[in-house]
Amino acid sequence: MPMFTEADIDDAATLVAAQMLPTPQVIWPLLSEAAGTRVWVKHENHTPTGAFKIRGGITFMDWLKRTQPDISGIVTATRGNHGQSQARAATAAGLSATIVVPHGNSVEKNAAMRAFGARLVEYGTDFDVSRREAARLAEEENLFLVPPFHPQIMRGVATYAMELFRAAPDLDTVYVPIGCGSGICGLITARDALGLKTRIVGVVSTEAAAAKMSFEAGTIIETNSANTFADGMAVRVPVPDSFEIYSKGADRIVAVSDDEVAEAIRLYYRATHNLAEGAGAAPLAALMQERERMAGREVAVILCGGNIDTDLFTQVLQGKTPTVGSAGPVTAAAG
Repeated sequence: MPMFTEADIDDAATLVAAQMLPTPQVIWPLLSEAAGTRVWVKHENHTPTGAFKIRGGITFMDWLKRTQPDISGIVTATRGNHGQSQARAATAAGLSATIVVPHGNSVEKNAAMRAFGARLVEYGTDFDVSRREAARLAEEENLFLVPPFHPQIMRGVATYAMELFRAAPDLDTVYVPIGCGSGICGLITARDALGLKTRIVGVVSTEAAAAKMSFEAGTIIETNSANTFADGMAVRVPVPDSFEIYSKGADRIVAVSDDEVAEAIRLYYRATHNLAEGAGAAPLAALMQERERMAGREVAVILCGGNIDTDLFTQVLQGKTPTVGSAGPVTAAAG
């Protein structure tokens, strides 16, 4: 797995800048007060798709069109934000986009993917089952299978990290969620390219802790389920290529409960009036869990996406924690 230089990431930033503005990194006084230390928020919820994945979609599609000029369409699996980025980029490049999601996936993320031009296929009980169906469709329909993690996706994603580190080069620690790994690997890549010593802390759900278990064991471990309403972290099997990077480059991985994530969503709204989806709020939940440990340090949290369904957000604001079955959110319990 190639690691990119500062120049490589800057080249990616030029591609990304042609389609979107840089996102802000903001110190919110009420959030810093709640966390007990100075906190930067990297607002990837402010991109044109509401999530950081758009960056990787732009750079991946540029690479694909240059290296595979005869491709007519792509297929990929997602819980939503990766699918939006790929559908948007493929359609803009004149390619068809088939996106496979599990049954019970976010209604509003599904609608957004269709609006970006995707043919949406609902298959399986979770993301990892959908991945296998995407591979089958790629073979059957002669489509290019876009993996959940790829060097050219990571190179684009690393542009958000470069923006953050250049604005705040003295960060002690950055908290970032882990799904398939492009977010944390982009941070590690940018940090290393700049020669910084910032600690990178991965965040997973207690209900989808495969990355944490694998990190601590030093080998990939699969879980039987990943039933969290923080769907961006609902992965049962770490991606080997990304695990290779964050297993070496992360300082530690913290697990947060769905109750902690729901409270972090509420805190974001009270303190900043920003929407955070479950995975987007998880870094703040982890910081609050480690509040005493982080006292007096310069910290950042990655608000990687704000694409939370209206009904789930309503439940969270009512003080509840959405609960999920094997096929997505079904009800809410008091948080």
